[in-house]
Amino acid sequence: MKNILKYAGFGFGALGMDLSYGLFFTFLNYYLTDTLFLHPMFLMVLTTIARVWDGVNDPIMGAIVDGTKSRLGKYRFWLMIGASANAVVLALLFTNPGFTVTKNVGVIDLGICVYIAVMYIMWDMTNTVMDIPYWSMIPSLTTDPKQRNLAATVPRAFSGLGQLVVGAATPILVPLLGRSEGYNAPGYSRWAILCAAALIGLMAVSFVSTRKFPAVMQAGPSQEKITFHAVWNTVKNNDQLLVFMLVALLMNTGWYMLTGLATHYFERVVGDGTQQSFFTILVGAGQAAGLLLLPVLTKWLKRNTVIKLAMGMAGIGYLGMYAFRNTLPAFAVFCLIGMMGVGSSFVGQTIMLSDIVDYGGRKMGYRSESVTFSMKGIIQKGAYSVQAVAMFLMIQLSGYDAALKVQPQSAQNAITVMMLLVPPALTAAALLVFSRRYKLDEAKMAEING
Repeated sequence: MKNILKYAGFGFGALGMDLSYGLFFTFLNYYLTDTLFLHPMFLMVLTTIARVWDGVNDPIMGAIVDGTKSRLGKYRFWLMIGASANAVVLALLFTNPGFTVTKNVGVIDLGICVYIAVMYIMWDMTNTVMDIPYWSMIPSLTTDPKQRNLAATVPRAFSGLGQLVVGAATPILVPLLGRSEGYNAPGYSRWAILCAAALIGLMAVSFVSTRKFPAVMQAGPSQEKITFHAVWNTVKNNDQLLVFMLVALLMNTGWYMLTGLATHYFERVVGDGTQQSFFTILVGAGQAAGLLLLPVLTKWLKRNTVIKLAMGMAGIGYLGMYAFRNTLPAFAVFCLIGMMGVGSSFVGQTIMLSDIVDYGGRKMGYRSESVTFSMKGIIQKGAYSVQAVAMFLMIQLSGYDAALKVQPQSAQNAITVMMLLVPPALTAAALLVFSRRYKLDEAKMAEING
């Protein structure tokens, strides 16, 4: 318990970030398609442009963090700047300042498209400013393998709690705050403002609590001038980072297929949006239990074996949810199994990156925590983009019509397959790559840090 409390203050920042993160990645697409009625082809183009920019912005921000010299330390300097900016943009993104909205999705209003495009890309950029330095701190919190497992698990637990709060509360609070049935624009705006305020307050807790870690407070080493070439070399010369990126892209894309389409599924296929709150509670409970898998099972099993087991559980859970989608008790059981696997595998990803930092330092002669951890953000946003583009394409091709309460069967089938059948296929591919290509086990890390 003492060790858990040691990292609890740090974990509050993850809770705040995931209030913003969860609202963006879980509910934004539905807000854009079914509240603002934006054209799916415009949203496909916007998502693609944003991810191309992330490919440039995220690693450069990582390099900037690595080169920061400040009495606050190179990580903490950016936390409150990023959190405050992201909070403002989150509130603006979910607030229509007065543009006319029409249910005719074939009509494109230039004003609201420009507004959403600017806010969308600004959310990405401000999220990067706080996300990269936050997660990059983990290698500096401890180098002890068991402590590192815990240091990665605690913020992941807070992160899962943030997503649980957003996922369970949004379907209830948006109608309540908007004083209207169903999802509505005023409700989205007021709920986003509340989440934004919470983000600032919770990140402040993390900012204050991380003063007690000496390595975090270091000003940072002198760095050569930041160049695209230097960032590119850091990535391409670390073979285990490249393996991680492929594994994480596959796993995270499957996860976003499930959660990113949940609102469409429960609103348009099941026909009862309030069931999403129950689904989110199952997701949160499963992930919370999954967070214990890695630190507990690694007492008896090798860590990479536990990660493989977690991926297998995720795949089985996805398939079970599809097979028993019309039988709630069985659906709930398989959801819990799958989310335990997802939660444990996400903790594994954070630990993998910490080890990859040490591995890269030994192989290349220099450590680059923030550039390495910036790949986490790129992969998450890239996975979301794959899901979003696939969803917008599905809307365009399946006969989906946001103005209709009851969707045609073709659209319902497309949503169901994308949400429940695509994820297990992607998870199986991730497990195959991890098993064959990832080589940083306990013995290798003992050799590197010995």
